[in-house]
Amino acid sequence: MSTAADQIISALRAGHEELAALVRDLKEDDLLRPSGASEWQVSQVLSHLGSGAEINLATLTAARGGGPAPDGDFNRGVWQRWDAMPPAEHASGFLAANERLVEAYEGLDAESRAALRIDLGFLPDPVDVATAGRFRLSEFALHQWDVEVAFNPFAAVTPGAVPLLLDQIGGMLAWTSRPQELAGREATLLLRLSEPERTYGLRLGERVELTDAPEQPDGELTAPAEAWLRLATGRLGPQHTPDGVRVTGPVSLDDLRRVFAGF
Repeated sequence: MSTAADQIISALRAGHEELAALVRDLKEDDLLRPSGASEWQVSQVLSHLGSGAEINLATLTAARGGGPAPDGDFNRGVWQRWDAMPPAEHASGFLAANERLVEAYEGLDAESRAALRIDLGFLPDPVDVATAGRFRLSEFALHQWDVEVAFNPFAAVTPGAVPLLLDQIGGMLAWTSRPQELAGREATLLLRLSEPERTYGLRLGERVELTDAPEQPDGELTAPAEAWLRLATGRLGPQHTPDGVRVTGPVSLDDLRRVFAGF
């Protein structure tokens, strides 16, 4: 039976293969197109993913060797080097760096996948392989969409990643949401998802948070789970909203788009 770490590593490989198939054929003009990340062109998204792969690999390598995690100076040096690359190098560099990271995860045996602890540098304690991989998958899958939507307005987050990321979204809302956009209004919605089916409560107020499904909600948000992931991370503009997204109650879908600023 596959473990959470196995599933996440498989999803990282699938996402890499999907995005790499697109990136290998991109021309210079393609790399300069606006991406789904509002302030970045396609090459900048690839730069972010490539530099992140390099930092993630250094972190994983340190954990395997029992050494200290890379520090802020290391990370800044990586970002500066990638920022200085031309767009074509962003693309080729991403392909190589992300392949190395995925291969490193795939090279972990069953014992390491269960027992290894990784210091990510921004959490109070080291985490297991599944948690570290899930953080990378969250970053990768959403930025994969940012690249793909530049060429396909109907792009969706890769299906294999969606169920693996749903339970992580709650922990991201503190920094992907802007409760001030509600101008003091408060509401608790029943969040009803499909593909896969999940139900939660979405509490909107001074804080935005996921809760257990409420017995008496003020309204309801119904959506494919993939669309909820994109809404919660600022990627569900009107032109990229699939059928099946419905909001009832005291807030509108446009209200929710303003609340979820994304990254």
